[in-house]
Amino acid sequence: MEFTAKQIADFIGGRVEGNENAVVNTFAKIEEGKEGAITFLSNPKYTQYIYETKASIVLINEDVELEHPVSATLIRVKNAYECVAKLMQMYAATIPQKKGIDPLAFVSQSAQIGKDVYIGPFACIGDNVKIGDGSRIYPHVTIYDGCQIGNNVTIHAGSVIGADGFGFAPNQEGYEKIPQLGIVIIEDDVEIGANTCVDRSTMGQTIIHKGVKLDNLIQVAHNCEIGENTVMSAQVGMAGSTKIGAWCMVGGQAGFSGHITIADKTFVGAQSGVISNTKGNGEQLIGAPAVNPKMYFKARALDAKLPEMYRQIAQLQREIEAIKEKMSIEF
Repeated sequence: MEFTAKQIADFIGGRVEGNENAVVNTFAKIEEGKEGAITFLSNPKYTQYIYETKASIVLINEDVELEHPVSATLIRVKNAYECVAKLMQMYAATIPQKKGIDPLAFVSQSAQIGKDVYIGPFACIGDNVKIGDGSRIYPHVTIYDGCQIGNNVTIHAGSVIGADGFGFAPNQEGYEKIPQLGIVIIEDDVEIGANTCVDRSTMGQTIIHKGVKLDNLIQVAHNCEIGENTVMSAQVGMAGSTKIGAWCMVGGQAGFSGHITIADKTFVGAQSGVISNTKGNGEQLIGAPAVNPKMYFKARALDAKLPEMYRQIAQLQREIEAIKEKMSIEF
């Protein structure tokens, strides 16, 4: 399937600079652009590649000023990243989607499967599971008994939904397992990456609300709740009963202590450690334990001075000891 620069510009509301009849039939990264491909420039770090890319068409923001001529046809738009995502969604919609249950999958007879669902090979769907319309369950996904999956949910390979939460009570002989009697509820339009685990609750529900996007290798513990449209990068870990609000953004390898509440629209940087409730909407946190960015960077600036400060303190201590010794001799 081929599209001209003019057709693309009309679709995304852009302005063509160059050959409006330039034709593309694939996508490429700007540094790997080739003839017949469309690419985009949104990150200033990649500006250098626009002068050498072989791509036929480049989407570029309206306000970008180029220092040299380029060979590619440009389409100026308000937000190049959003526009290329829109084009890729349009292209993906033309690719036939798999439907039905693969013969190598196991689906309990008591499970309820909606319309136009795909369940891949070696997936395991337990007793009384409910899966809504249009959902996609990829190979080797395991959904334990009683869990509920909404409409248009995507769960990638190897993920486990509804395994027991980590509940053990210490006694004189070791640890006694606390039965995990709840379920997991995943609402509509959620996407869960490969090898992510969402544990069932001790009682009640672990809930992933509508529109949440979870990356690969994320751990969501028992009785956690993630608000609508929150996104999390890979290797985030949530301890039990953590409540995260709507529209939050969480960087990779961030960790959350249990029984805390994170307000809507909180930004948590990569490798942060959040150990207490957040203050309010729009708060930004980085570091471990997580603090606001200004405090974090002030502390990191002092880190570089610590060796010299240590030497200075040691020198002052030697000088004080010398003065004390001199004073004791005189008196």
